Amino acid sequence: MRQSDLRLPMSVKAGYSLGDHAINIQLAAASLFYLFFLTEVAGLRPSLAGLVLLVGRAVDAFTDPAMGRLSDATRWRAGRRRPYFLIGALPFGITFALLWSTYPFQSDVALFAVYSIIYIANTLSSTLLAVPYMALLPEMALSYQDRTSANTIRQVGVVAALMLVAVAVRPAVEWFGGGAQGWWHLGLVMGVWIAVPWLVVHRVSFERPDFQPPAETSLVQGFRDLARHRAYLWLGGLYIASRIALDIVGAVLIFWFTYWIARPGDFSPALGLMLSTVVLAMPMWLWLSRSIDKRTLFVVGAGLWIAIQFGLFLLGPDDPRWLVFTLIGLAGIGYGVTDMMPWSMLGDVIDADEAHSGERRAGMYAGVFTFLRKLGGATGVAAAGFALEAAGFVPGAEQQAPALWTIRILGTCVPIFFLVIASMCALRYPLTRVRHAELVNGLEETRSS
Repeated sequence: MRQSDLRLPMSVKAGYSLGDHAINIQLAAASLFYLFFLTEVAGLRPSLAGLVLLVGRAVDAFTDPAMGRLSDATRWRAGRRRPYFLIGALPFGITFALLWSTYPFQSDVALFAVYSIIYIANTLSSTLLAVPYMALLPEMALSYQDRTSANTIRQVGVVAALMLVAVAVRPAVEWFGGGAQGWWHLGLVMGVWIAVPWLVVHRVSFERPDFQPPAETSLVQGFRDLARHRAYLWLGGLYIASRIALDIVGAVLIFWFTYWIARPGDFSPALGLMLSTVVLAMPMWLWLSRSIDKRTLFVVGAGLWIAIQFGLFLLGPDDPRWLVFTLIGLAGIGYGVTDMMPWSMLGDVIDADEAHSGERRAGMYAGVFTFLRKLGGATGVAAAGFALEAAGFVPGAEQQAPALWTIRILGTCVPIFFLVIASMCALRYPLTRVRHAELVNGLEETRSS
């Protein structure tokens, strides 16, 4: 049996998805609530709060490619990816808990510095885990379809994280006493929650012996090769544009419900409904992926989400709740495939690089991909923070028309713009199912010889 015909057991896929569950609890909490926490609880100005996210992710993002290259070059007997799951788990949980504490500084500059340092530490520990984690999956799942299946299961872990954060965070804060105390206690609980799954991920994962030899080309030459890789460039453009759209929606949605729709209590159930729709739509997308190329599925999903975003733009405070919930729920159908498909496509790009270079440089490619994810999302969220302040947004107060219109446009029209860009990049992505099958056949002949 050829290697590409091997299938990962469902137990391995499910256990492995817990890693992305932990990572996305951190990402979702930062995306959905951290801008809100820093302005409403910690007392930072919106521009400085957005800058915390931008500085933290920007500093961390530049370490992602280096971490990828490090995992490619690791020569440990225990493997070159899996040992990092045990090294990074504890720092990841501790620094995440510290994010949700308040500190006794009156100066905005001092608060900005403290939260930036903690956020940088948390994202660096996330890099230590996430980059080897994402590099390992294409080496475990080898076939075009099995990668889509594995990433679909992984997406369930992602959605479970998003749903947990969206639905449980606000009630849990109140249950723990509300205010700064409630956020701090919740941070402690969630810090433990995101550290423990890495023990399971380490247990169920494995590394194939034929992928163990480390890369031999220099870091500079590796980046030169990556910059000339046409498929990766189009995939990178697709991914960074879609991540900006995803993260802006995540950061602004709570403001959209609180100030534009003026029904803040609807935020958690509406987001829970959307994420439930993501999970329910997964079997449909997986079934379609058996006969439709990944780039086409991405364009279809993004197009559906664009249509729903336009419908949300037309909504106002006087529109019925059932209509708001219906559109938010339908948005989940396109949201899920837009978030899932780029990572499935990444494994195919790594195969194409191996066919050209003769080396398995999954760590470097996953590192740059994670870099795009963090920097793109952080830039979008920071820009949203600056836009809110420029429009005269005042936390906790009744907003004037410029601030309301800014919230409305940020939550609906700006994501449409970036989804259109992502779709245009997807249409230029060259690795079809047939082309990938040709690459894999050539790789298997090379490895066997």
